[in-house]
Amino acid sequence: MSRIRTLIFLALCAPMLTIAANTPPQLEPLPEPPAPPAGYEPDAATEPQVTIVKRGEETIEEYRVNGELYMQKVTPSHGVPYYLVKETVDGGWARMDGPGDRIAVPNWVLFRF
Repeated sequence: MSRIRTLIFLALCAPMLTIAANTPPQLEPLPEPPAPPAGYEPDAATEPQVTIVKRGEETIEEYRVNGELYMQKVTPSHGVPYYLVKETVDGGWARMDGPGDRIAVPNWVLFRF
């Protein structure tokens, strides 16, 4: 009986020994990034303008560049925030839940009457 207990104990301890053997080296913090070049001024026209709108319990953040709305972040009162991204110039919106790839739906014109 003691052999079985010893084998079980060793089987449970083996993963801990491999984890302890693979400890990373001492890590150091990254250095500070260099200062921007002399004479660099960020262009305010390319920076997005964010407007926060509250509708009932949910919050909507509207992102605009040059006055054109291109993305919305919707934060419901309960649940996970999601993004609406403009797909077409006409205003077709696609929902994006995370950093993964969006589904690209082809918008080909096959026939015109």
